[in-house]
Amino acid sequence: MAEKLKESSIILDDDGTVSHNEAVATTDMGEEELAFMASFGDEQKKALLRKIDIRLIPFLSFLYLISYLDRANIGNANIEGLSEDLGLSGTQYNICLAIFFVPYILLEIPANMILKKFDRPSTWIAIMTSTWGLVLLCTGFVKSYAGLAVTRVLLGVTEAGFFPGAILIVTSWYSWNEVGVRIALFYTSSALAGAFSGLLAFLIAKMDGIGGYEGWRWIFLLEGGASLLIGLVCPFVLIDTPRHSKWLTDDEKRYLILRKQIEDGGRERAARGDKMSSKVIVSALLDWKIYLQALIALSNTIPNYGLKFTMPQIMKNMGYTSANAQLLTIPPYFLGACSAYVSARFADRYKWRMPSIVGPQLLVIVGFAISFAYAGDIKHRIAECYFAISVACIGLYPIIPSANAWNSNNLAGPAKRAIGIGLLGTFASAGGLGGSFIYIQEESPWYTTGFSVSLGIAVIGLLSALFLDFALWRINKSNEKMTVEEIHAKYTEQELADMGDNSPLFKYRL
Repeated sequence: MAEKLKESSIILDDDGTVSHNEAVATTDMGEEELAFMASFGDEQKKALLRKIDIRLIPFLSFLYLISYLDRANIGNANIEGLSEDLGLSGTQYNICLAIFFVPYILLEIPANMILKKFDRPSTWIAIMTSTWGLVLLCTGFVKSYAGLAVTRVLLGVTEAGFFPGAILIVTSWYSWNEVGVRIALFYTSSALAGAFSGLLAFLIAKMDGIGGYEGWRWIFLLEGGASLLIGLVCPFVLIDTPRHSKWLTDDEKRYLILRKQIEDGGRERAARGDKMSSKVIVSALLDWKIYLQALIALSNTIPNYGLKFTMPQIMKNMGYTSANAQLLTIPPYFLGACSAYVSARFADRYKWRMPSIVGPQLLVIVGFAISFAYAGDIKHRIAECYFAISVACIGLYPIIPSANAWNSNNLAGPAKRAIGIGLLGTFASAGGLGGSFIYIQEESPWYTTGFSVSLGIAVIGLLSALFLDFALWRINKSNEKMTVEEIHAKYTEQELADMGDNSPLFKYRL
């Protein structure tokens, strides 16, 4: 078996097995290693994935829920009196929303580069979680607009590396066709955070006056304290790399390490691709695929963040009390979480990412179109507006997991993946900056800017996904015209390695 495998190009097939494939040539894997990969049975693979899923995904999801809760709870605090108590006027509240994203955007790529230097990623995640919890605690004591702005900046600094770091950790454990649903599982935490924040804020706000603190302060104090404690336990709960996992057998460690090397084109190419260099950084910064993915991401995060920061107020505009408005935000977010998971299962099963972006984008367009039509008469159109918000959430939450999985699938080498994932995260986070300003309080309840911008950017994202899918398909078809032998005759092994995912041997995953 190994001898036959070695005669041709080798990658992991869609089900994780080793097979012939003329898209990728692996030339430096030994006969014994190939035989070992071929002998690793289906039941062993399923059992191994279950072990990883149980140890990694639940805690990573919980951490992302905490992360998202801690950055978005300002919306819940606001309808409990934050703006009034701090004397915020004009666009000062919007500025406090937006200023969080300035350091968050600037530091995502550097944070992933730092993470690459940590032998144990859990240490870096623990540092971030504890420090943003401490910052949130401080937010509970602010007395002015300036104090709130400073803590929002510091929160952006401390949270910047978590999401791209989590994506990078997932890609280090799973094969390309396994990452989509895992990213979706922990990303659904952002939707659940929206639901949970409403319920939590509803309960915490009842502490108004205890200890002389307003209810909105208790939101920051309790949630910040919880994050600080959770960060301290991270190194003991979050798993690191296969190489450092004592709960894996030697064969399981070997299988996980070898299959990532095979996916990256062999041991030598994987080793070269693991080195952070100026060439790798430039390659990522000039990669046109990442910028199309950035448009897809922005088409999601601009309306998503805008809606998340404003939804409690939209519910209040329907005529509900602050308490009921907090609770009414829960069902749309829960539906969004369910749709993200179902969509990712579809994409991983059929090995096709584009439909899991375009389909949800159509729902986003429908949801915001209905909202745009009826928001001005929201008190008399409660059913239509609530339905529209729910449809928009169902469409919004599958898009970022699909875009991140699609992006990481088509970046060759660990180092470029780290930069590329961070770069996409940077653009996605820039959507939060834009989303902070599109829902203007003076336009309430129409929110003309918010709903129209959300509609327009959703259309751009849909078109970007269609174009990217078509472009990658055309490149694959063009590369297939040359045989592996012809490619090796034309290029040296060094040239092919330097090309990375631009190599004619690299097959783009649609």
